[in-house]
Amino acid sequence: MSKKNGYARFDFYLLKLEELLAQSVKEKNPALWLYSNNARTPLFMLEGLAKLYEGLHNKKKFDKLKEHFKLLEDGIGSIDYYDSFSKEFAADTKIPAGITSYLAAQAREKIQRLNDILSENEWVGDKPKRISKMRKKLEEADWLNANEEVHGIERVYQESIKEINDFMPRGPEGFTELELEVHEMRRKLRWLSIYPQALQGVIQLTESQEPDESCNKYLIPEIVDSPFNKMPDAGMNEYLLLLEKKQFLCLSWMIAELGKIKDKGLRIIVMTEAIQQTEGKSHESAMLKACELLGGDEMIFKNMLTNATGICNRYFEEKHLDKLLIGVSQVKK
Repeated sequence: MSKKNGYARFDFYLLKLEELLAQSVKEKNPALWLYSNNARTPLFMLEGLAKLYEGLHNKKKFDKLKEHFKLLEDGIGSIDYYDSFSKEFAADTKIPAGITSYLAAQAREKIQRLNDILSENEWVGDKPKRISKMRKKLEEADWLNANEEVHGIERVYQESIKEINDFMPRGPEGFTELELEVHEMRRKLRWLSIYPQALQGVIQLTESQEPDESCNKYLIPEIVDSPFNKMPDAGMNEYLLLLEKKQFLCLSWMIAELGKIKDKGLRIIVMTEAIQQTEGKSHESAMLKACELLGGDEMIFKNMLTNATGICNRYFEEKHLDKLLIGVSQVKK
């Protein structure tokens, strides 16, 4: 058993989270402070590591860790959801004040809920035990040696790529649900881009010598120059998992484009909820009003689904995801 690889990766982000939690309890409102100081990023990384390692060994152990990280990350995400839209809508004079007031109240409620979770699950308090319990669980894990581990990570990528390919609707209708299909597709793709950051250097990009002109339309400056598409230094890793650089950038473009569609959809969904709650309208009437306030019509969701189907169909037909994974390489000493 070798702890130096997997355990160290978890501990790197646990230390970051631990520092944030320690600072948060000095503040009047720990949950609000964590939200305002980007605690969501180390939680994403920890959730990603747990999701990946449950596919390698000790599934039950890592699944439980993942649920703890996800609960906090979802809590911060819920605050962000209501707080961001309340501030965005407050700047638009066409949107009734009652809508922004409702969303701001929901943000406060989510902040209180996260404070409760932090205390109930022993993340904070007089004797916070959650992270020390996690480290103990990690100490007990059946860690693989470096060679076995990287080949296991390669297998997780292979299985994830197959799952994503199978998830893509193949019929003429394409996507029919924004949350259950389009958003879920983006989540599945996004994990493939989170793992390299979470694994701190074990995944590197390499450029194939074979030209692939179908990639060119995806390689726009905001994708090519994004710091999120630069891999962490390989460091002392003995084995590396190599991904094709152009295909990784194509993946990043897809995540960004589906994210734009997601944000448009969420804007309507959250305003529909606010109108229903503040004006007592039916879901259909509230959604119609939301679309009008946001400068659209009742066809806006259908158009978003059509757009998402179109870009996904093109991406999968060009088999970019199938070309992403190159394989394992041993570092020459």
